[in-house]
Amino acid sequence: MTVRRLALTHYLTISLTHHLTMFELIFLGTSASAPTIERGLSSAVVLHREYRFMIDCGEGTQRQLLKSGLGFKRLDRILLTHGHLDHILGLGGLISTFGRWEMIPDIDIYAGRWALQRVADLMAVVFGTVDALPMKVNLQEITPGTLFADDEFELSAFPVSHRGPGCYGFAFVEKEKRPFLAEKAEALGVPSGPIRRDLVQGHAVTLADGRLVHPDEVLGPTVPGAKLVFVGDVGRTEDLVAVAAGATTLVIEATYLDEDTDMARKFGHLTAARAARLARDAGVGTLILNHLSRRYSVRQVLAEARPIFENTHVANDFDRFRIVKQEPAELVIDELRPRRGHRPERTSHS
Repeated sequence: MTVRRLALTHYLTISLTHHLTMFELIFLGTSASAPTIERGLSSAVVLHREYRFMIDCGEGTQRQLLKSGLGFKRLDRILLTHGHLDHILGLGGLISTFGRWEMIPDIDIYAGRWALQRVADLMAVVFGTVDALPMKVNLQEITPGTLFADDEFELSAFPVSHRGPGCYGFAFVEKEKRPFLAEKAEALGVPSGPIRRDLVQGHAVTLADGRLVHPDEVLGPTVPGAKLVFVGDVGRTEDLVAVAAGATTLVIEATYLDEDTDMARKFGHLTAARAARLARDAGVGTLILNHLSRRYSVRQVLAEARPIFENTHVANDFDRFRIVKQEPAELVIDELRPRRGHRPERTSHS
């Protein structure tokens, strides 16, 4: 196992052991339409506790997964923003590898109806027939609303406007909680252990001396959890303000600059300035721009976005962001980035 893989495993083990309340977002591909030397095609992975969600799967994604150190385990849910080829072509190779190595028994792919049809057509080309698929693939049609939820967080889908029907964005939202006030618990003589967990879960407890302690005595006011909103290709933002409102982090495309506004409108994409205005109007904490055209440098994109919304990042392949409630998104484990020679774009996060 490489040093990079060991360090990543150690970090994730610490995260799970200490039950950090957060999302991790890893970018695997950040280029628009076609890959470049520095950028692969669209794909990202969201981690939350034991869950992994891939968002889009452009050509070459399985190699990016290996280079990132994430690997293939537990990657059984893929969310597709839409059905254009630069967002789905990696699925054939990925599923072939999954099936050959028998890592997971089946995989769920969530997308709009048109995108799922494109995926089915792709599978037919790669594997010949549905019966020839190397593993069970469940095609799950998205409708607006909740896709997945447990006691800790909810994943929902919302419609976006791009070229073609059935385009979606995704919101990962931790459920609000009342923080446990350890100082008050100590003052009341509440011992450490399961009894404190019962109070956190809303149950009154009886102490050894017979006193009854109610949750309200040791829990603070309700605090909203982290909120990550991920938007792929999109041509309009007016209908996204409410969805993105108050997000800890907003990820969205910035394929063009304002100098090419007419082209952006023609192809159903955003400029960096429009994305920044959305972040400002929605009151988000951090903006991460993605899906970059080779026409522009990172410096140019930031120069257009930051005067409108200061806390803006431009995502690079293999960037890892930690998203914690009420804090700016943090670029983490940067020393683990796969490197080959000089990367002048690293200065984009300064």
